[in-house]
Amino acid sequence: MVTKLKRYWQIADILLKYQFGSIVQRLFPGTYRFRRCKECEVELVTSVYMRMRMALEELGPTFVKFGQIMSTRPDLLPPDLVKELKRLQDQAAPLPFEDIRRVIEEECPDCASAFLSIDEMPLASASISQVHRATLMDGTQVALKVQRPGIIEVIETDILILRSFAERIERYYPEYAVYNLRGIVADFAQQIRRELDFVHDGSNADRLRLNMQNLEKVRVPKIYWDKSTRRILVMEFIEGVRIDRVAEIKALGVDPKEIADRGFYAYMQQIFEDGFFHGDPHPGNLLVSKDGTLSFLDFGIVGVIYPERRFHFIYLLTSMVYLDPELMLKALERLGITIAESDRDQMREEIYRAMLDAEVEAIGQYSFKNMSESLTEILRNYRIIMPQNMMLMLKVIVMVLDVGVTLDPSFNFREKVEPYVRKLGRRENLLDQVLYRASHSFLETIDGVLEMPRTVNKTLRALSAGTIKIDIVDSDILKLQQSLDKASDKLLIGLIVAGVVVGSSLVLNIADIQIPDFVFYFAALVYVAAIVIGLYTIWHVLGVARRR
Repeated sequence: MVTKLKRYWQIADILLKYQFGSIVQRLFPGTYRFRRCKECEVELVTSVYMRMRMALEELGPTFVKFGQIMSTRPDLLPPDLVKELKRLQDQAAPLPFEDIRRVIEEECPDCASAFLSIDEMPLASASISQVHRATLMDGTQVALKVQRPGIIEVIETDILILRSFAERIERYYPEYAVYNLRGIVADFAQQIRRELDFVHDGSNADRLRLNMQNLEKVRVPKIYWDKSTRRILVMEFIEGVRIDRVAEIKALGVDPKEIADRGFYAYMQQIFEDGFFHGDPHPGNLLVSKDGTLSFLDFGIVGVIYPERRFHFIYLLTSMVYLDPELMLKALERLGITIAESDRDQMREEIYRAMLDAEVEAIGQYSFKNMSESLTEILRNYRIIMPQNMMLMLKVIVMVLDVGVTLDPSFNFREKVEPYVRKLGRRENLLDQVLYRASHSFLETIDGVLEMPRTVNKTLRALSAGTIKIDIVDSDILKLQQSLDKASDKLLIGLIVAGVVVGSSLVLNIADIQIPDFVFYFAALVYVAAIVIGLYTIWHVLGVARRR
């Protein structure tokens, strides 16, 4: 509790430093009156979104991760804010190796017999973990990913605070309730807890390696499970250069155009065939080896698309390639997005206009990035929230295309993807999908028909026994009940406080009877506490009345 309270003060100070006093006043009631930041001037920063990004970076790993995840939600946030959040870097100053060694020894007590040596200089340092090069006893080179000590406690405290923020924002800003902020925080908490579990990270790597085992010159590092735990992950060490360093790739004697095609088709297979894709394809997580092999790193974030939804994602991709707004609307609806009938015609026109605008430079040069940004803007204007895995998919494709253009300036999305779409949409593939869905629906229908006599019999028995219960809920009655409950609670608190004040006063004013000292001091303490509670109640009631 003390840790959480201390963290509240830290967050309040940072928000005040970056000139978000009004937010502090809302999220930390009463704090703004007596809390002042010592360094509240942020020089040369005028953009509110830039200040938001800087505040998140200073707030620490949980908020940086949250900002990074929200940067994949352009359907919820303004484009300029999304652009600023994409600049968030998950980097941190490296910890002394002694701190890292303690974690290794805690998780692997026999590390002296497991590792021949561990390089004290980290290869990489992030907010959650550090990576060190190590050598196994048989001489095998490995990368050792070690969780930072104490990071779990920090993140769990921040999750509680984020959950509290979401509840207060929905209370004080009802217009944001439509975005389900509490649900977003719950999804984030689930995701970051998975990232803290390195077993989950390693399992993702094994799944990707299995799925891409038939792709030529595509590699996922092997995981050494006998030496890995929830806090340390031992994986094959891979030599290579970052995929965005074109000059170094050429110096290896590798054609960057081949790497662009290899990466593009690897991600197409992951998304549209396997339904399990690497969710963080920034250049630092993609390495090119001397022989032209493309290696994937960091598997904390992955996207999962179920088989039936995968079929609708293929529809969505097809609509973008062939400029078919009606097919796009159908794909979105099949993905669970509700489109009001009154908005349908207007949306179709806006989507088609966005498709035409996406054909940049010359007819046939299609910009998937422009199309995805326009689509999310259209849906945001209609207050339509897109599925999380769909937003992750769009983000991944855009990032892959950006890398593709870096490697090959003539990289043409439509030219590359059209043959792939035709392969996915071959008549036999579509027929298989339709037959699968039809057979599934048929089995559900037969099951429902067979269950019908039993359901009818059960209903008739309940009617004859008089055990059917009908619940009628009216929102106005519910609100009235809640108001009465609150009023009765306040009245009860007032009566208790009054009783405590009177009782304590009687005890303190007894002069003829000798009472023990501890009883006197306890009565005095309760008396003071009752007065404080009474004053706070008066302040709270007056504050609520003023806000109304």
